[in-house]
Amino acid sequence: MGCAKFLQRQQAKNYQKSLARPTLQKVDGLSPEGLQRYSASTGGPVVIGCIPYRVCSSDGKLEVLVISSRKGHGKKFPKSDWMLDESMDEAARRSALWEAGLRGHTGPVLGSWLYKSRHYDDTCEVYMFPFHIADELEWWPEMASRKRTWATTQQVMDGYQHLWMREALERLVARYGKSYL
Repeated sequence: MGCAKFLQRQQAKNYQKSLARPTLQKVDGLSPEGLQRYSASTGGPVVIGCIPYRVCSSDGKLEVLVISSRKGHGKKFPKSDWMLDESMDEAARRSALWEAGLRGHTGPVLGSWLYKSRHYDDTCEVYMFPFHIADELEWWPEMASRKRTWATTQQVMDGYQHLWMREALERLVARYGKSYL
């Protein structure tokens, strides 16, 4: 099958998918299909994120991993756009792998929040998941532009300027018990 024929088939498949889901829009270059999910309530992108955590064997306290923003201003949890061709779980695992070099598994959703994105100049809807770390990779796709830092939940809560990120972390702590603080 020639390249032109393949592209025609892909475009037809993508068009059919967009008809089945009217809240989705085509955005070139964000995934192999170029399809990103959009919020029916805000019109902005839907973002999936996770809070990577581990329980310290020495004292049983919960630690979370934060990453630097690409420009190095502040810390954040891994998050990225939710693409049409993946589940929420897959999107959370992808963002943890690409942005922080982590492998693991997600737990039930912590909640959803709305936030104003500087990148999109739009209101995004974000869903956050707990992410229990199974493996911390030595090399990962965005390692040149992001630094990883382990911190206690209290250190992270004291340092975050975004209310929605603090609320997501509070829900994680509430789910796993105050003894982890």
